[in-house]
Amino acid sequence: MTTPTTVQSKTPQGISTSSPTPQRRIAGGLLDPAQLWKSTPDALRKLNPATLWRNPVMFIVEIGSVFTTVLAVLHPSGFAWAITVWLWLTVLFANLAEAVAEGRGKAQADTLRRAKQDTMARRLVDGVEESIPATTLRQGDIVVVEAGQIIPGDGDVIEGIASVDESAITGESAPVIRESGGDRSAVTGGTKVLSDRIVVRITQKPGESFIDRMISLVEGANRQKTPNEIALNILLASLTIIFLLAVATLQPLAIYSKAVQAFAPDSAALNADGVTGIVLVSLLVCLIPTTIGALLSAIGIAGMDRLVQRNVLAMSGRAVEAAGDVNTLLLDKTGTITLGNRQAGELLPVQGVAAEDLASAAQLSSLADETPEGRSIVVYAKQHHGLRERTTGELAHATWVPFTAQTRMSGVDLEGDRRVRKGAATAVMKWVRENGGRPTEEVGSIVDAVSSSGGTPLVVAEHVEGQPARTLGVIHLKDVVKQGMRERFDEMRRMGIRTVMITGDNPLTAKAIAEEAGVDDFLAEATPEDKMALIKREQEGGKLVAMTGDGTNDAPALAQADVGVAMNTGTSAAKEAGNMVDLDSDPTKLIEIVEIGKQLLITRGALTTFSIANDIAKYFAIIPAMFAAVYPGLDALNIMRLHSPTSAILSAVIFNALVIIALIPLALRGVRYRPGSAAAMLRRNLLVYGAGGVIVPFIGIKLIDLVIMNIPGIS
Repeated sequence: MTTPTTVQSKTPQGISTSSPTPQRRIAGGLLDPAQLWKSTPDALRKLNPATLWRNPVMFIVEIGSVFTTVLAVLHPSGFAWAITVWLWLTVLFANLAEAVAEGRGKAQADTLRRAKQDTMARRLVDGVEESIPATTLRQGDIVVVEAGQIIPGDGDVIEGIASVDESAITGESAPVIRESGGDRSAVTGGTKVLSDRIVVRITQKPGESFIDRMISLVEGANRQKTPNEIALNILLASLTIIFLLAVATLQPLAIYSKAVQAFAPDSAALNADGVTGIVLVSLLVCLIPTTIGALLSAIGIAGMDRLVQRNVLAMSGRAVEAAGDVNTLLLDKTGTITLGNRQAGELLPVQGVAAEDLASAAQLSSLADETPEGRSIVVYAKQHHGLRERTTGELAHATWVPFTAQTRMSGVDLEGDRRVRKGAATAVMKWVRENGGRPTEEVGSIVDAVSSSGGTPLVVAEHVEGQPARTLGVIHLKDVVKQGMRERFDEMRRMGIRTVMITGDNPLTAKAIAEEAGVDDFLAEATPEDKMALIKREQEGGKLVAMTGDGTNDAPALAQADVGVAMNTGTSAAKEAGNMVDLDSDPTKLIEIVEIGKQLLITRGALTTFSIANDIAKYFAIIPAMFAAVYPGLDALNIMRLHSPTSAILSAVIFNALVIIALIPLALRGVRYRPGSAAAMLRRNLLVYGAGGVIVPFIGIKLIDLVIMNIPGIS
């Protein structure tokens, strides 16, 4: 057996026959305005300090809101109550962002709950069947499920085959086949058997069914903060503490320096008893990073929601974030890069054999081959050589030799002592030698040429009694690369992601497919151990690796990968090992998962940049209003020429609240992702959200000031 080989693909020289498809962009669903109103009760419940303390920034704002409320009651004024109301709205808008993000998953959770219904299970104990509630099943129990019945729990089919309706889980109405053995044995509790009978071994632990986990995750109930989110929370909390200490020392310093107030003493409103505290709280709220503090949780929840919209279940936010940092993608060739079923593309006769004779023999030897490849040969012979399609029934006295994995051949023994075989080159050539023939060098050359072009060669041979067996020619089976794959891999390359194709094919075939598809590397003749070794080599170099899999033999590699996407049609072992499950079982979705992860990181970075940048305008509004009278030189900072100190402070506080509600749709939808280098994305981030974060607040605060100046009792 050839040693598994990793080969660096050069720039592809072949031209893909598929036409490019429009580039897909990852985006989230738009915000339904009605959702804001529906989520308001949840936002009000989140005002509970026992809940809000997990967000240090908004917790401080809430404490400040309580403080200003007390002062406004003791020393009422239009200014005091206006500040108090807008501080409470700031906290409410922050809670609303998180409540809306969580609320978007409730509709799917309700659908899943309907799938999780009270079911009776037919448990087998020592061959005797008993009926028990599904909730009492334990891991390892054996149950029987027949047509029309609900599968009582997650498990693996150990006997039988059945058509199963999984629409409650995947949203796809077409039934799927589940059978014992192989990689399509896993079943999910709450789905319905449509036909036949299966025996299932329960694999779930009590209270930890697949549907239970999905409900919990889509509602965000158990969403754990990711490492980057935790780090950013720590930074925001640190900045909040620093500004809190700075603001808290202003009044003591003013008293110590014998300045009764630390801000404009000529303003009667600001000199009123109790207003000093309100102004200091306003300064604190405008100094600390309230915008990103309010939206950070919503951004993370929305990232997982975008995966749910695409029928991908992420076991944690950490997995979504890791997808955005992936450096290497491992992709199976069959079903991911290629369509999965190889098709006959050409018949290559050896010298002295007519093309029609080869076509006839190829068709005859494939009639008993029920594989997709075998059926494609029968169709090819009919369409390209005008042969009438024959059936096994027409050859009643023939002996059929079906294809098996052991013989790697199929064929037919006809009347007149003529036998025809078709199959893998080594198997058929061995059969020729065993029947007195000698494969020619010409056959070997054709086989090598087909392999090097990326195809799979099948040799056709015949043996007539009394004569040596001879080879007739070669069938060229082609792997069809999926449409648009080259463009997708080009996008990955622009993102700095290296793509590696995993295949069991020989190196020559693998190299040709890799060049046609446009992947960077490939691993040929791969075994589960080879996949593990490749992942570890990549990780040792400091890279994050993502891969897909569906079989039990993929479980170790899925567990080792930083992002392991298991197919829902796969085994329970694969789904337990991965940190994501694709409910549609589409291996190409791994590329979309990476793009969604990157969009999450980009959105968080963009809004953090905007939050920091928009604080600049607030400094220019509040600091001159507070200190210009004491330090006249600071009046030069009032570049917006705001109407009065009270108007300036209130305008900054109002803008601080309104910008949160304005950014909720962007936090939920996500910043549009465009493949490109990190440097290009950084430039775009600074230009759009950095510069925009500086300019927009100046305009917004000035417009609010123009409105406030005309309100009696406040300006």
